[in-house]
Amino acid sequence: MKLSLPCVVQFALVSGSLLATVPASALDIAHTPHHTKITHTHLVEPKHATAHKTQTAAAHAAPHTAAGRTVARVAGKAAPHAASKGRLQHASLVSRRHRSYERFTASSFVTSQGEGDIIAGEDPTIRAAAIDALGNMNGTAVVINPANGRILAMVNQKLALSPGAEPCSTIKLSVGLAALSEGLVTRDTPVNLGGFRMNMTEALAHSNNLYFEEMGRELGFERVRHYATQFGLGELAGYNIEGEQLGTYPDRELPANEGGVGRMCSFGQGVSMTPLQLGAFVAAIANGGTLYYLQHPTTPEDAASFEPRVKRTLDIARFVPDLQDGMAGAVEYGTARSLRVNFHELPVFGKTGTCSNNGTRFGWFASFSDSPMGSLVTVFFLEGGRPVFGPRAAELTGLFYRSLWDRKYFDEKAPVQAQNQPPVDSLLATGLSSTLSK
Repeated sequence: MKLSLPCVVQFALVSGSLLATVPASALDIAHTPHHTKITHTHLVEPKHATAHKTQTAAAHAAPHTAAGRTVARVAGKAAPHAASKGRLQHASLVSRRHRSYERFTASSFVTSQGEGDIIAGEDPTIRAAAIDALGNMNGTAVVINPANGRILAMVNQKLALSPGAEPCSTIKLSVGLAALSEGLVTRDTPVNLGGFRMNMTEALAHSNNLYFEEMGRELGFERVRHYATQFGLGELAGYNIEGEQLGTYPDRELPANEGGVGRMCSFGQGVSMTPLQLGAFVAAIANGGTLYYLQHPTTPEDAASFEPRVKRTLDIARFVPDLQDGMAGAVEYGTARSLRVNFHELPVFGKTGTCSNNGTRFGWFASFSDSPMGSLVTVFFLEGGRPVFGPRAAELTGLFYRSLWDRKYFDEKAPVQAQNQPPVDSLLATGLSSTLSK
């Protein structure tokens, strides 16, 4: 799907004045948010940060007090099911600027990639390109065929199969799709965030925390959690993948003094997500609504006899273009524009995420591409110190596609679509997501 030129031009004309009013913590840049305590085998227990670069009363104060409660209104009504073409109204925000410093203790680099991985059933070209892209960065790269759920390559499998980490701003994809599904907004609905307005396309492209906190408060925790679990968070993404561990989605809202549901929806505080969970979800977005069990063939025979397994079909096809517009904006002019430093030849749609836990910073970038040969889904997840952040993961994704392009993968490789499956573009155009499950 191509970006609307008038939308891009309009945003470019107002971006200077808009971004001047947006607090630094509202964007997906390196920052130090509060974190809930989540125990991971490869992570130390998180510790609450004591300061922020920017703090907003609406984002961080208790939302249940009479004076502080913020209620979004659609077309003048408080009901979250009101007409989606209305305007959301938000109370004024009070900003306070603080300096914050964080000492990172985790290493951002490794001496080798993929040692101990089981690779006999993987696509060797894709694996080589993923290893080249990671270079010496400490992280994992997972590449999936969204037409059937096959994992084509999984570099550094121990990390990819771990209990995961806070999803950071990649959680915005789930919240955005929930808001679209509920008819709360469309991609173009302007939301008043106190001093400036923003629609979903801009909010996804620039990873605005205030916008998605407002969406979360308007949806409420139960609906946010319902959609997140439907999209595969909180359950194993793979089918009999040995060593896969479970990322979790909490069954209750964060306390108000920790930001409540708004904080959970802006960068996933309290949530633990794995690269496989994120990859399966993005694959469902890419193919128009089929959530596949991910499968990782471990032998050439397994790869040759591969058969897709459908977990469930999601009724999201008609909302994908709205979400995709913001994901395209992220790559073209937003937080993931570093991808275009290395690669311009194919459309790529994605979402970055950056946050930290007790001395370890995380950088996420999940995306899907579009080509005549079919689509690929990639998840690059990095962990370490200051060199690690979402835009860096997007840059590495650009290197991955550059490596595939230079190897003539898209010219010479057989289509990555499943046999007898219609093209992804036709599915998105017709909304026939059920076709994939037959």
